[in-house]
Amino acid sequence: MNLKSVLIASVAVGALSLPAHAENILNWGSSRDIGSLDPYSYGDSFTINVLNHAYEGLVRYNLDLKIEPALATSWEILEDNVTWRFKLREGVSFHNGNPFTANDVQASLARVSHENSPLKGNLPAYVSSSVVDDYTIDITLNGTYPLLLNDLTNIHIFDEEWLVENGAELPTDIGAGVEGFATYNANGTGPFIVESRQPDAQTVFVVNPDWWDEPAHNLDGFVLSPINSAATRVAALLSGEIQFTESAPVQDLDRLAAAPGVNLLEGVDLRTIMLGFNFGETLMSGAPNPFSKNEVREAMYKAIDLQLIHERVMRGKSRVAGAVVAPPIPGYVPELDTIPEYDPEAAKAMLAAAGVPEGLEFEFNCMSDGYVNEEQLCQAIASMWSRVGLAPKLDIAPRAVQSPKRTNGQTDVYTLGWATLPMLDAYSPLLQIFHTKEGNSGVFNWGGWSFPELDALVQKAGKELDTETRLGYETEALQIVKDENIMLPLHQQPMAWAVSDKVAEMPLFPDNKPRLWFTQMSE
Repeated sequence: MNLKSVLIASVAVGALSLPAHAENILNWGSSRDIGSLDPYSYGDSFTINVLNHAYEGLVRYNLDLKIEPALATSWEILEDNVTWRFKLREGVSFHNGNPFTANDVQASLARVSHENSPLKGNLPAYVSSSVVDDYTIDITLNGTYPLLLNDLTNIHIFDEEWLVENGAELPTDIGAGVEGFATYNANGTGPFIVESRQPDAQTVFVVNPDWWDEPAHNLDGFVLSPINSAATRVAALLSGEIQFTESAPVQDLDRLAAAPGVNLLEGVDLRTIMLGFNFGETLMSGAPNPFSKNEVREAMYKAIDLQLIHERVMRGKSRVAGAVVAPPIPGYVPELDTIPEYDPEAAKAMLAAAGVPEGLEFEFNCMSDGYVNEEQLCQAIASMWSRVGLAPKLDIAPRAVQSPKRTNGQTDVYTLGWATLPMLDAYSPLLQIFHTKEGNSGVFNWGGWSFPELDALVQKAGKELDTETRLGYETEALQIVKDENIMLPLHQQPMAWAVSDKVAEMPLFPDNKPRLWFTQMSE
């Protein structure tokens, strides 16, 4: 059976799983599969976004990416300035019919903040919660903290009774191979219900007829079918086998724009693609590691032709970046958004002066199903580094293979994309990537770096309620990130969705997260 036949079979099975009366079914050909049905299982924005159709948080982002009530209707900070009181929405039911109460919120917060939770960094200031009554809960933080609502947009709420009945109180971690009942089963309050799942084949969602909110969509359901091959994804869209992909390949955008029955939605993602380094004493080969030296990282940055990557690899659709956060993100300042001059000769001289031996071999970890054109991106960078006397060994494999190597420090150089989600503030990467790894901080500090001055600024920012002062601390911290070349920003990647003309309305969100509860199919 060829790839096209497999795709047809996959979509057909999904359609048969939906109610017989269903008419408006959206077939979503995604670039990859979700990692799990447990939204706490890994800090992966794609998985969290897809599961946001079944699970909900206390608050959410609206069409304008402004925070609005969801499972909570209101909130206030109590007199101690560290306790937030949330009033919860009454009359809400989980997909299994259980009523939503404050006990569910408490159980969910305990689960996501557990020491073994890979998402504990998404709730960095959380200490505890206490139930006031069925529809009131207090959340206590470790100090004054201005960004709790931002954090809570992606903290999905589970049904406590369902967790206990199925022995799922503890978090899973797909990066560490820890699975559980919630890995393969879902029970939220959201606009869609997970009807069935076949990992790496399809996940079928049906509309929740009892959703508490008034739907802005007319879908009966949707089928998520991962299609890793860009060419197959394009063919499926052109043939009508799928009606939507969130990852239209940049090399095919002109062809898709000219195709009848296809519409493109284009923009630049908030996600910044960066290169990270292991700061340990030795490389994977056992040789001394030079990447802990700032002058070496600076030289490797000068050896990358960012403009050529923009033009050739990204087809002119990306935005070349000199800062680790995108312009729309609070904390960004244009003064830090400068790129080094491409100068391979200077880079080669700097490497020699730093004692880097000619022909140094190191592991370069990239994903075959990760960021936009990542394989081509990594191949281009590896070639540029080779020209200055380095010998990168490209290690390209699927995300599921590469993620454990990164989190366990089993590579020398790696790619990382960060869109400041769910926080939409520079504090997000500063705390989760650039802070020293300790407790809920530095969860994505895979390189083992530590800069005490930066940590102090991040900690100040995390407690400052005055917005202007807080952003000032963040800018100072970002200056250290840039001066030390802790990670090398490359670009904000292109964002291109493609839909068939059967889709009448689908808003394009700058955080690159489809929210299908706003999608209208043609009548």
